[in-house]
Amino acid sequence: MKKNYQENKQHIESGTKRLLQAIGDDPTRDGLLETPERVFKAYSEIFASTGETQFDNYKLFPTDQDADMVIVGDIPFYAMCEHHLLPFFGTVSVGYVPDGEIIGLSKIPRLVDWAARRPSVQENLTALICSEMQRIVHPKGIAVHVHSRHMCMEMRGINRPGTFTTTSLYKGDLKTDAFLRQEFMMKVSDK
Repeated sequence: MKKNYQENKQHIESGTKRLLQAIGDDPTRDGLLETPERVFKAYSEIFASTGETQFDNYKLFPTDQDADMVIVGDIPFYAMCEHHLLPFFGTVSVGYVPDGEIIGLSKIPRLVDWAARRPSVQENLTALICSEMQRIVHPKGIAVHVHSRHMCMEMRGINRPGTFTTTSLYKGDLKTDAFLRQEFMMKVSDK
C-alpha cells in the first residue's frame, strides 16, 4: 500500500462507502462520516507488508559458541484472514539452532509483525516466518509454532468463541531430531 498513496486512499475510502451502502447503512450519517478515512488508515497499517517478498530489517552476529537452541516465545501477533478479511490473532514461538550466526533477538518479533501484515492464512503465516528465518540465519534447525484465534470461526460460520488453531513447522535438526523438537515444545508450552 506504499505506492500510489492518494490512489489507494481514494479506492479504499470509496469502497468503504459502497460497502456501508451495500449492507444497508448510510455513509453520510454522523457516526460514519469519518469511517472511510479511518478504514484507510487502519488498512495502511494492517496490510503494510503486502507485496513485500523479503524481510530486510535485521542484523546478524557471528557466534563461535556451539549454541544449543535459541527460543523467542509467545510473540503476540494480529493478522487478517485472506478468506474473509477478518482478524486472527495469537502468539508465535520461534526456535532455532544457530550455525555460526545469530540474529538480534528483537528482530524475531519484527519478522513476525512483518509476516502478519498482509492477507494470509495461519498455515502460510507459519511457513513464511520459517522460510525467512531459514533464508536469513541459515540455522541447523528451526521451529515455528503459532497458536491463534480466528474471528472467521468465532463470529461467523460455526460461531465457536474461544476456539484455538495451532500450526507448527520444523526444518533441519528440529524436524529430524525428536528429542530436540520435544525440548522446543516443552519450552514453548511451559507457562
